[in-house]
Amino acid sequence: MASRLSFQAFGCFHLFFWIFFRSFTPTFTVEASSIADRQLLSLPKNGKLPDGYEYMVKTKETFENERLRRAFIALQAWKKAMYSDPMNITSNWFGPNVCGYKGVYCAQAIDDPKLKVVAGIDLNHADIAGYLPVELGLMTDVALIHLNSNRFCGIVPESLSELTLMHEFDVSNNWFVGDFPKVVLSWRSVKYIDLRFNNFEGCLPPELFEKDLDALFLNDNRFTCNIPETIGKSTVSVVTFANNKFEGCIPRSIGKMSNLDEIIFSNNNLGGCFPQEIGLLRNVTILDVSKNSFVGSLPTNFSGFEKVDVLDISGNKLTGSVPEDICKLPSLSSFKFSYNYFSEEHMACIKPERKNIVVEDAGQMYWRVST
Repeated sequence: MASRLSFQAFGCFHLFFWIFFRSFTPTFTVEASSIADRQLLSLPKNGKLPDGYEYMVKTKETFENERLRRAFIALQAWKKAMYSDPMNITSNWFGPNVCGYKGVYCAQAIDDPKLKVVAGIDLNHADIAGYLPVELGLMTDVALIHLNSNRFCGIVPESLSELTLMHEFDVSNNWFVGDFPKVVLSWRSVKYIDLRFNNFEGCLPPELFEKDLDALFLNDNRFTCNIPETIGKSTVSVVTFANNKFEGCIPRSIGKMSNLDEIIFSNNNLGGCFPQEIGLLRNVTILDVSKNSFVGSLPTNFSGFEKVDVLDISGNKLTGSVPEDICKLPSLSSFKFSYNYFSEEHMACIKPERKNIVVEDAGQMYWRVST
């Protein structure tokens, strides 16, 4: 991980320079002779997509409909923005049959079932190096983009706001940089956002938690600032903040997250006392606040976590006692509370009464229920 992050610091330009001269292969050749090179990638990175841009690009091929032609222009521009494709995933990205391109999926248009359109892109685990060109905004029928585990870098272009049907957006495990990509805020239908393992930084926009999301993954970036108070408006069932640089307290509004199933705050700079409202999360099954700087005693209503399966409060500065009620929670399978300053722990936590409970290291105040 350390070597990966240090290499990222060189930026896209240095990355592509190195790839070009160290690993030049035929996969860099763009077989799109019908489009003039001067027209491909003629738009500045993160620039706006001009109205009617698709009519400025001349093509010789014929297409079933204009939307497939737009997708062709976008995909050819994207291929030209790829500097390494070691698995030759895009080797068949030429010609008018864009629905036959590997990783490209077509379906009936939502607004016109008679039209076939590009509805999804899935390049997961392709190890492709490159960036996202502005021309991708031409694929207005795309509802799914999966780019997990590649080497795409730079920023997420604002032109993706044209993809108004976006439902799932996964760019995890890449080398993207810059502030939180606010383009996702423009997608009315998006339910799943995964930005894990990149170099996004800065603060989270409060509007993010006002969107009707099912899952939000933010871990392993460089986000800072306080977690917005609007988190209480979020509809997510899963959200991860781990391994960033968030600071401040957990917002008291957290108690209003009625759909919440899993929430992970581990390894940040969060502190203060746990808000009493956290005990209102009756449906949560995983709560991880480890490796922060929380102080004070545990809220008495922690015992209300009737569905909690995994509870990790280790690695903080908590004091007082570990209540008996927590150690007797009916669904609990894993509880970590080591590396704090607790002065007392109930016998139910040292020698649990339930069967199949293994006390792994009483000295570290850790016990686990075997499944």
